[in-house]
Amino acid sequence: MSCSLLTAHATLPTYDRQRLVPRIVHLGVGAFHRAHQAVYADELASEHGSDWGYVEINVRSGGELIAHLQAQDHLFSVSEMSQHGWQSRVVGVVRRALYVGQEGISAVLAALSDADVAIISMTVTEKGYCYVPATGELDMAHPAICHDVAHPTAPTSMPGIVVAALAQRRAAGLSGVSIMSCDNMPENGKVTKQVVLALARQWEPELAEWIDQHCRFPSTMVDRIVPAVSAETAQQIAAQLGVPDAAGVVCEPFRQWVVEDDFVAGRPEWQRVGVELVSDVVPYEEMKLRMLNGSHSFLAYLGYLAGYEHINDCMADPHFAHAARQLMLNEQAPTLRVSGVDIPGYADSLLMRYTNPALKHRTWQIAMDGSVKLPQRLLEPIRHNLKAVRDIRFQSLAVAAWMRYVSGLDEQGGVIDVRDPMLTQLQTAVQNSADGEARVHALLSIEAIFGQDLPLNRRFRDAVLSAYLSLQQQGAAKTIKAYCQCG
Repeated sequence: MSCSLLTAHATLPTYDRQRLVPRIVHLGVGAFHRAHQAVYADELASEHGSDWGYVEINVRSGGELIAHLQAQDHLFSVSEMSQHGWQSRVVGVVRRALYVGQEGISAVLAALSDADVAIISMTVTEKGYCYVPATGELDMAHPAICHDVAHPTAPTSMPGIVVAALAQRRAAGLSGVSIMSCDNMPENGKVTKQVVLALARQWEPELAEWIDQHCRFPSTMVDRIVPAVSAETAQQIAAQLGVPDAAGVVCEPFRQWVVEDDFVAGRPEWQRVGVELVSDVVPYEEMKLRMLNGSHSFLAYLGYLAGYEHINDCMADPHFAHAARQLMLNEQAPTLRVSGVDIPGYADSLLMRYTNPALKHRTWQIAMDGSVKLPQRLLEPIRHNLKAVRDIRFQSLAVAAWMRYVSGLDEQGGVIDVRDPMLTQLQTAVQNSADGEARVHALLSIEAIFGQDLPLNRRFRDAVLSAYLSLQQQGAAKTIKAYCQCG
């Protein structure tokens, strides 16, 4: 191997990479996957002799990253950043990397239907599941799904690619596999199974039945803060390693992975490197989605509006830090089902992670794709609190801040670069409503986000409207201060 990364100043692979069998094919080779699941696999290979390797696939974008991986013999670095310094390792468990736009869909489907493959995993973000956030069902009107229904042998969506690969496995007489979501959704295994089976039924009911009988869809909970690599951190990666790494990623030191132990064709011995294997992931998913991701979204929207570029900038404001803690403990925590966890301690550990000045996790990055994030992070716990007649002030403030954010202008009148899979629908609602009460009602009327129940709940409507008007008239910083002083 001639790749210069093998001389980098970092923890290097100590195993024979040629021994690795590509038993896991992963869809969505983003920074999070490289900093999380791939690191666990690398530790297993280095410390316990595991021969489980990866094939990495990008579908709709990310061709440049795949080209970098191919040029680097599929090696990349992961650098953990803390205020005390960096720790880097070179990950060597990737054996192949493919991009649909370069290698073609046939090569991708062949890799997924290889006889050695036991697990198909994915990190494609919530929008990659082509589902309706309010219901979890496959969105049959989604353009990619419409295409895949009409062109089953040339799919473009994640569900379509998975179904096409499973159809090839069935036709070849191969065994089923486990399809493992590693995205931030409650019951992500259940959602994955729903969208895959729904699309398979559109193609061939017998195929859906085969998938249901021969495949498994374990749920997972993943946790690690992985900010996007900036020009500055790219330079720091090169300085840290002694060589440049176009595929390198940076992350916080903390990581966690909880996996439902339900696999049909085997799995790595993840428990040897700290993965928690459980029978029910849902309580852990809910805790992470509502406590971490919910407070992250809260800080992202309000922080961006207040002019804070990074999460640690928000945490330097005592009112933002206090509000995030109040949200977690008083409104999100009462909706949880997890047991045996020190919830106040967990909240304080999250706040401490947010203060890490080395991460520079951009509020704009976290604010992306709010239409598919809000339902599980904030709207579902709001429903629990409405039913139990509990406080929803900070939750409603987060929803109002999202509404201000997607309206497209910050508090200084600057244009916000809103990135969202429902952008057209959001822009239509904004353009056809006056800023104020009409704007709130227009956005609440988007059923795919808020369902039919929340817009009809007067307490919720009034709380969001009050928060929105305060943000409109006083701005985010003064509004958060006032909310903190009220309790």
